[in-house]
Amino acid sequence: MKEDYPAFKKWYEILDWILNNIEKYPKSVKFSFSSRIANISLDILEKIIEAIYSKKRLGILEQINLYIEKLRVFFRISYERKYISIKQYEYISSELKEFGSMIGGWIKSIQRV
Repeated sequence: MKEDYPAFKKWYEILDWILNNIEKYPKSVKFSFSSRIANISLDILEKIIEAIYSKKRLGILEQINLYIEKLRVFFRISYERKYISIKQYEYISSELKEFGSMIGGWIKSIQRV
């Protein structure tokens, strides 16, 4: 059932990219900065599942939006500290924007009801 939700499928793909790339962060930040990115990313996956199965979705979706914003900041810092390349930064920024739009559309569809 989760696979029927485009937001779930999209986040699953983004999560895979995130987890693959943060593994390459320097050891000095592996257990702090990159762990924080991983935790937030996994929290988003959990929140999507909660939103799919919950009747009270609005608050959950708003929390996902907040997590997306946190990731945008973390990836900007990652780029500025040269943990990721400009190409990687542009890719993840684009993916987060697209995913954020999907969540925004989901929110709007709930608010119309």
